Amino acid sequence: MQDALLALTRYWTERGAMVVQPFNTEVGAGTLNPATVLRVLGPEPWRVAYVEPSVRPDDARYGENPNRLQTHTQFQVILKPDPGNPQELYLGSLQALGIDVAAHDVRFVEDNWASPALGAWGLGWEVWLDGLEITQFTYFQQAGGQTLDPVSVEITYGVERIMMALQGVDHFKDIAYAPGISYGEAFGQAEYEMSRFYLDDADVETQRRLFEDYAAEARRLLDARLPVPAHIHVLKCSHTFNVLDARGAVSTTERAKAFARMRGLAREVAGLWSERRSELEHPLGTVPALPLAAAPTEFAAVDGTHPLLFEIGTEELPPHEVTRTAAAVERALTDKLAATRLGHGTVTTYATPRRVIAVVDAVEPVEPDAERTVRGPRASAAFDADGNPTKAAAGFARGQGVDPAELRRIDVDGVEYVGITRTDIGKGAVEVLSGVLGEVVAELRADKNMRWSDPKLSFTRPVRWLLALLGSTPVPVAVSALAAGTTTRVHRTAGDPVVAVSTADGYLDFLAGHGIVADQDKRRALVVSSAAELAVTVGGVIDGDSPLVDEITNLVEEPNALLGSFDARYLELPAEILTTVMRKHQRYLPVRDADGALLPHFVAVANGACDHDKVRAGNEAVLRARYEDASFFWRADLRTPPERMKEGIAKLAFEERLGSVAQRADRIAGVALVLGAAAGLSEEDSATLRAAAGLAKFDLGSQMVIELTSLAGTMAREYARRAGQPEAVAQALFDMELPRSGGGAVPTTVPGALLALADRFDLLVGLFAVGAKPTGSSDPFGLRRAGAGVVAILRAFPALAELTVPFGLSTAAEKVRAQGIAVDDAVLAEVAEFVKRRYEQVLLDAGVAHEQVAAVLPLADAPALADATVAELAGLTADPGFAGLVAALQRVRRIVPADTGAGYDPAALVEPAELELHQVFTKASAVGGTGLAGFVVAASPLTDPINTFFDAVLVMAPEPALRAARLGLLAAVRDWAAPVLDWQALGTTLEA
Repeated sequence: MQDALLALTRYWTERGAMVVQPFNTEVGAGTLNPATVLRVLGPEPWRVAYVEPSVRPDDARYGENPNRLQTHTQFQVILKPDPGNPQELYLGSLQALGIDVAAHDVRFVEDNWASPALGAWGLGWEVWLDGLEITQFTYFQQAGGQTLDPVSVEITYGVERIMMALQGVDHFKDIAYAPGISYGEAFGQAEYEMSRFYLDDADVETQRRLFEDYAAEARRLLDARLPVPAHIHVLKCSHTFNVLDARGAVSTTERAKAFARMRGLAREVAGLWSERRSELEHPLGTVPALPLAAAPTEFAAVDGTHPLLFEIGTEELPPHEVTRTAAAVERALTDKLAATRLGHGTVTTYATPRRVIAVVDAVEPVEPDAERTVRGPRASAAFDADGNPTKAAAGFARGQGVDPAELRRIDVDGVEYVGITRTDIGKGAVEVLSGVLGEVVAELRADKNMRWSDPKLSFTRPVRWLLALLGSTPVPVAVSALAAGTTTRVHRTAGDPVVAVSTADGYLDFLAGHGIVADQDKRRALVVSSAAELAVTVGGVIDGDSPLVDEITNLVEEPNALLGSFDARYLELPAEILTTVMRKHQRYLPVRDADGALLPHFVAVANGACDHDKVRAGNEAVLRARYEDASFFWRADLRTPPERMKEGIAKLAFEERLGSVAQRADRIAGVALVLGAAAGLSEEDSATLRAAAGLAKFDLGSQMVIELTSLAGTMAREYARRAGQPEAVAQALFDMELPRSGGGAVPTTVPGALLALADRFDLLVGLFAVGAKPTGSSDPFGLRRAGAGVVAILRAFPALAELTVPFGLSTAAEKVRAQGIAVDDAVLAEVAEFVKRRYEQVLLDAGVAHEQVAAVLPLADAPALADATVAELAGLTADPGFAGLVAALQRVRRIVPADTGAGYDPAALVEPAELELHQVFTKASAVGGTGLAGFVVAASPLTDPINTFFDAVLVMAPEPALRAARLGLLAAVRDWAAPVLDWQALGTTLEA
């Protein structure tokens, strides 16, 4: 291992990095060393490399866990500014370590980093070596609350992980650290003793006192304008807090206060450091901006029609952005070409993680000429009585560069003006495309955007090259510092990773010749077919429709499927644990038998050619380590009863003002019991609900769920079963977490549905009350998903129709208010409207007509009732009698002022038409009816009397009593119909 550290040091120093030493106080990561967190601030260049022992008390495992250490070794590199080729430099460093990158599967997999405590964030990747995360690769965007310019590249190697992979050992203790000395021999004692200290023996009161002392000293040093020693003491605060946390001595309130305190100090340190460097006039100089690419001034002429090829080359895009960006580029290019006069054929886009390709068929060589009329002054003002041009006409002609005699009369909407006709000469295709393509690149945007070395561009990952050809003619495109060329980049491990492209014709075949499948549909089909073929060899199948397949498709440019295996003894673990590890952590496709039982095999999909045996062995070792971790957590959790496990969630913070996860669980339990009482549960379901509510969220205190959060609910069911809880209670605890996503499975039991509703009602009310509602694309607490979950559950359980959304929200509000948090009626109305909009979207997505959706939306407080109304409405829309009733009720609503009450004196009515309407209405309202269909049956006799009433009766009679009676009668009809449907929303789409 020491040779590896020396090799990395040598590699980066040869590339201009300065070597600094590990920091002399505990840090949780190399990022916290001043050589990173302070030096990335400001305009000075900085290229540094160093080893950093990273201390994380919560990862202490007494040296028993093969992959977890309280002190692990990072090798940290900072490249400021971004050199333009940091990934290639990084791959060179792996080769310096003796890793054959052509034989192994080295992958850049999306992983975005943020540290709220540091006011820092960045976008980048985990780097995988045969499925093993070995490096964190990040473009820093912000630190200390400051936006960074220039942007720094941070490369953080996990040295123990790399060495375990290179040396083929399964435990960190077995790493050969130096000749004849293992890692365990050198550091095993310290690992055990420091684990004892962090987990068992650290004196809590001493650590609390140290935290206060360090924080106070940091404050004093900031006041003395000494940012470096202040930073050291903030680090000491952070480490002391981590010790307290590992000892289980930090409450939710204390956690929130400590984080806020450290965050404030860290931001002040960053600000003061920047001030001091400015005062010192930036001793290292400043980073100059990259020069802008020269704007094209010459454009080649072409003959005949040709295809356009345009490729935007990037560093690895997040999988979901591959598909989204392809669609966005196709849309933008289509729209921008439509705004020109350039003739062309179909616009098609393709995308891989490293490129977005647009192909436009049959582009014409030149735009056609176009005539346009330029309008001047009115003719009456353009000539005097003798027909001579006035000053107005002469000025207009002069401005257009023509003789006044060339002006002609133009008629515009019956008004005569003078003007001229100009001919706009069509531009050549290359010139038109040059501007259009530049705009497409400049306007690229994603859900999360970042900056790199380019002075103007911003996108989800750096754009590194452009390729533009019209047939075989280069199209000059200049965007910020980028200029299009006639080369593309293929696999980084290719003998020549940059290749020339001579023509747009057959480009996808050209890429295929270099091992790149650009068509997403073909790439997906190849993933599915190759994986299925491998699964068959062991008597298994894979799920080709899994969303994971879509993600894998967008993680690779050339799918290369490999069949791996794991020890069958791991099948003793619940299958959900095994598949979650495969899917979430490793992006492996599980292999099942014909009955759906998990087999001890998986399919991994590498990117491009590789040594199958090496890559398979690496992936199997990674999965083995993951399953060992899972087994460790499983065994530890089974030793802990659910009741004691639940005690642990008191230490888990939910939201600063809403308290701990335990407080939230108590609120959920209280809400669920109120909902259960209102729903009129059977005695058996009531008992189940009470028992499950008492254990709500207990599994969030388990080691397994802390490690694999998506297993919440799944582990609650497993642990409850094994603790002897009735199956109904275990299932209710599982159901509580459903649905997990839009369109996902909903609860299968009533007690589980009530717990799930209570969970979501509490989440919505609590977070809206403290102002943490979604904004734009930001929804960190998943409130849109929670609102959709409420709708899905209430739709799936018509028997719970009495539990309306407002009732659930008001019940949850009472529990939130009991914690001293204000929840006013405006908040509840806002949340109810928020949930209603989720229901509206569900119907629209299902293809229900807008008018019908709007008509049933007032019923959305009870989604099952609204669903029934939608179904009934669909069956009535073609009925002329229903159309007539709708028109009559709409007529009533239009005539009656909104503030008119429904009361009236029947004795005041005198005309036959109004007396008939009164009599028919009295009879109809007495009959009533269930749902829309029942109402229509009861109300249909009103259609003719309403129409006759309006034809024969003056509603606004001069006599006050008579006018009030007529309006009151109509208002009564209006209000009787109002709860059934929003009749006005149906508009005039129905034909009587």
